[in-house]
This record gives sequence, structure tokens and C-alpha cells, in this order.
Amino acid sequence: MYQKMKNIFQGTSKTLRIILLLIYDICAVCVAEFLALWTRFEFSIAQIEPQYAKTALRYTLINIVVTLVIFAFFKLYSSLWRYASVQEMLNVVLACLLAACVQSMGMHMLFLNMPRSYYILYLFFLLVLVAASRFFYRGARVVRQSLMTERSGSAVNTMIIGAGDTAFSLIKDMSSSWMVHNRVVCVIDADPKKIGTNILGSPIVGNDSKIPWAVEKYSVQEIFIAIPHLAGGKKKEILEICKNTGCKLKILPSMAQIVNDEVRVSNLREVEIEDLLGREQVKTNLDEVMGYIAGRVVLVTGGGGSIGSELCRQIASHHPKQLIILDIYENTTYDLQLELKKKFPQLNLEVLIGSVRNTHRVDTIFKDYKPEIVFHAAAHKHVPLMEDSPNEAIKNNVFGTLNVARAAGENKTARMVLISTDKAVNPTNIMGASKRICEMVVQGMNRKYADTNYVAVRFGNVLGSNGSVIPLFKKQIAAGGPVTVTDKNIIRYFMTIPEAVSLVLQAGSYAKGGEIFVLDMGEPVRIDDMARNLIKLSGYEPDVDIPIVYTGLRPGEKLFEECLREEEGLQKTPNNLIFIGKPIPFDENDFFEKLVDLKKTAYEDDPAMKKVVKALIPSYQYKGE
Repeated sequence: MYQKMKNIFQGTSKTLRIILLLIYDICAVCVAEFLALWTRFEFSIAQIEPQYAKTALRYTLINIVVTLVIFAFFKLYSSLWRYASVQEMLNVVLACLLAACVQSMGMHMLFLNMPRSYYILYLFFLLVLVAASRFFYRGARVVRQSLMTERSGSAVNTMIIGAGDTAFSLIKDMSSSWMVHNRVVCVIDADPKKIGTNILGSPIVGNDSKIPWAVEKYSVQEIFIAIPHLAGGKKKEILEICKNTGCKLKILPSMAQIVNDEVRVSNLREVEIEDLLGREQVKTNLDEVMGYIAGRVVLVTGGGGSIGSELCRQIASHHPKQLIILDIYENTTYDLQLELKKKFPQLNLEVLIGSVRNTHRVDTIFKDYKPEIVFHAAAHKHVPLMEDSPNEAIKNNVFGTLNVARAAGENKTARMVLISTDKAVNPTNIMGASKRICEMVVQGMNRKYADTNYVAVRFGNVLGSNGSVIPLFKKQIAAGGPVTVTDKNIIRYFMTIPEAVSLVLQAGSYAKGGEIFVLDMGEPVRIDDMARNLIKLSGYEPDVDIPIVYTGLRPGEKLFEECLREEEGLQKTPNNLIFIGKPIPFDENDFFEKLVDLKKTAYEDDPAMKKVVKALIPSYQYKGE
């Protein structure tokens, strides 16, 4: 009932606004005619010749009707004038110009003579009156917004980095929005030609080196980075300067916002720690990916997880014949299903709930759907939790992988890609050890089933994934601290979710069978530095506003992760950030025989699980052995 009344009120308000504009324009036409004659005859009503006054009156009704029709054609009654800009002003000018021209031609066709200067004066006054009516509200809104912000004392002094069209749009949006209390006090740009000028009254004060000076001079509280196409290295350089200013930072997400005309203050996001990684995203050869995914039936296990869901999004955009998502957790999977159906309405999508540990369920899915490509992302991944439940790690990771790999081979699936981890190298925890066993499973299956190419993709920590360190740090900062770091010297390799998925997709196109693909993830990142940077990016001072507490390494945790065992070596691929590790030979018959004992140990929930795993993976080191 409330919504119905609201809709009626909004509809009535819109109709009333149009009626008022029509009445105003009728008056504007009459006033413009009078002012044109009055001006022509030297601002004296007495000097206006009666014949011209009568002529104007005879044509007034026609002039009003024609003018209103022209104005309606140029949408002068349907625009939102509170957001009026250059396009609306252009429409006003063109509409008035056309109306004046039609008036001139109409009078001549009806043999109604007027002084020649009358037509020019009429156009001028009509344009002024109509433009004033349309832009008065916007101007009043801007002035009122500025006065209210100043009087309330809530104005947030803001610096914008970048003096392009994006900055113009942001400043304009700030000046017209009731919900935004930012006041742009200065702009930073590297172009010498722009320095010393201004954007909508905001001075452009210098290049990046002037940021600390400008922050102090103008008492800047927030910094907006409005360069959506900024390269990774340059972005890191700017952020390194900004993070030490004590200001809160925000950044425009991507160039897509510009393309879609969505440059608004609301589009700005908090600066993320990945912005400080300072390297370009992994580039994927889309033609290669399209070549083996388009027109194929693709299965993604663990499709509702962080990596699995991004895999599904990117696969969906490459036109598969059918995309099958399998996951045991229904909530995130359901959300993904709704997202994909909305974004890809033509996609042949099948969403299935089930566990990869269920052999019969996995076999049935492969027999029913005959997937040609499988991305196996289903796994338990949290190191501390798996240390406390090692049997569950083995049941899900190892035997889930074995079920999927065997079903892929028996059903002649063309490719199976296993999602692995750098923790599989010289593992010190059961999660890493289970993933190393998974790699050995797919290597063994690659020799057993000639029709299927099995590969593994190994990468480090993924920024923003469920349970990763960054979301934890953000929650701790939002709560006022403390931020907990296990060890001051702990380092990790990091990549974004899109990078990880790019690697997985590219690996599938390179697959010949048996490879372990590894990404060059650049320089490792110290977790302590990451925590401190995140605190600074949030506008706080580490150990002053937000304390940092060191809790000690957790069971099974290393100070650093290795990407590749030395004896595995490295081979290049067409992508210079992706390498292939040569598989380590092992006795496959002995390995698969030991898997029987491993399964028995796991399903009996034997506390000696880690010892059994050690027999399979000699490089596995664990506390208490």
C-alpha cells in the first residue's frame, strides 16, 4: 500500500513539474516577444509601432504551440534538471534556435512583417529565459549544498589525483549530491600544462611529488585516485606516497566505469592491498582459451568457492556448450547460479549439489553429462583447521581428487586440471601434503588413461579469497584492532583471484599431460608490511591507532612458501609468467597400493594419519614426528 501511494505521489509530482514548465514556457514566449520589441525600440513602450505589436499578437498563439512542440521534441520536459550538464544546455540552445527560425519563416509565409533585428533579439531573450528556468534549480542546489556543508562543519577536505574527465565527473557529482560531504580542495596531475589551472574551481597544484606538501597545505583528509587506467607500477608508486600522509584513500575501480558512464563518488572503492603489489595482471591469451572451451561441456568442482566461482564466470564468458557446477555448499553456489543466469541468459547452466567424496555421485555425473573439460577446485584448504582434522583433509582432498580423476579417465574426458598450491612443495602441514598427493594422483592417472590429459596448477595465496588474511585484517581494523600477525618475518607470495583463474585457464590450453604449471608471482610480500600498509590505507597509524600483535606461527605453518622444488626444474611456456615444472618420477604401483592403506586410515579416523602420509611423501615434515 505504501509503495502504491509512493508511486502515485511520484507520478503526480512529475506531471505537476511538466505542467509548471509548460506554463513557464508559454509565459517565456510572450515575454521574449515583448522584450524583443521593447529593446528594438530603445526600451520605450511608447515608441513601439502599433503595427508590429499587432503582428506579434496575431502570431503569438501559433508561436506558442510550435515552440512547445519543438521543446518536447528536444526533451526539455523529460530531463532531470537537477543533473543538467553540457548535453542539456546544448538541447536548450538547439530548441530555442529552431523555434526562432520557425517563427521567422512562419511570419514570412503569412506575410507578417517585423523588424529584422526582432528575430535575433527574440532568440536571445527566449534562450536566456528558458535556460534560466532549467538551470536555476541545479545552480540553487549546488549553492545550497555548499552552504549546508560549510555551516554543518562536516566538509571533508579532499584531494583528487588525476585531472582528466574522471576528475571532472567526480567533482561535479560531489557538488550536486546531498549525500556527499567531500570538498575538493586540490588536484594532482603530472601534466605540466594543467598545473596552475583548475577544474570547476579546484586548483591543480602539482605532480605526485607535491602530494605530501598539498596534504599539509590544504589540510586534506581523503584522497581520491581518479586514474582508472593507471599501470600497476605507477599505481604502487603513488600509493606508497599516499599511504604515509595519514589520509583515507579511495580509488576508481576500472576503465569500465568510464565506458559505462558510471563515474560517481559511489563507484570509488577503498584502496586494496593488491593495489600495492606493483605488478601487472597476468595476461591470458583469450584466443587460446576460447579454442578449447568454446563449444565444450565443462565441469567445475568446488564451483561455489573463491577460485571455482571465478572460474565459472570466466568460462561462461567463453561460450561453453554447457557449464556444470558441482559443490557441496549450497549457499554460495545458489548465489553464483543467480549471478550467471542474469549475466549470461543464453548459458546452458547445470548446478549440482554433491560431494566429490561420494564415488557414486561423481560417477553418475560423469556418465550423465560427459564433461569434456574438468577443473577440479573442490578441496579443504585452511591449514590450521586441517591440522586439527587431518583425516578429513585426506578424505576430501585426496580421495575426492581420485574419484574425479578416475571418472574423467573412464569417461574419456579430454582434460582435467587440478587446482594445487605452493604448500605442496616440501609440505609442513597436512593440507599441503594432501595436495602433493593429489598432484601425484593426476600424474599417475595421466599414464593410466591415454585419452585424458591431466595437469596441475600450482600457485600461492589468493588475495580476497574466503578465509584469507586480508579480510581478517580488515575486520580487525574495523573493530579498532589489534591486528594479529603470526610472525614479524613471515612472507608469502600473493596473486589476485582473476590472476589465479587466468593461470588455470591458460594451463588448460597448454596441457599435454602430466605437467605441473607454476606462476611467476613476482617478489614475496612480508605479511607484517602488508598489515601495516592496510592500516595506513585505512587512514590510521600502525602501533598508535591500531596495535599489531604477533601471535607466533601456527601448527604446520612456514615462515616462507616455496613455489617449486629444485629438482623439478623449470620450462618456459608462450606466457612468460607461466612455467612448467618437470614431474618427479615415483613408483606408481607402490603409490596406488599405499593409497588403499591411506583410505583405510582416513575412514577409521586413525590418529596416526600423519605418519601414514609421511610414508607416501618423504619430504613431508610435521611436528612430533
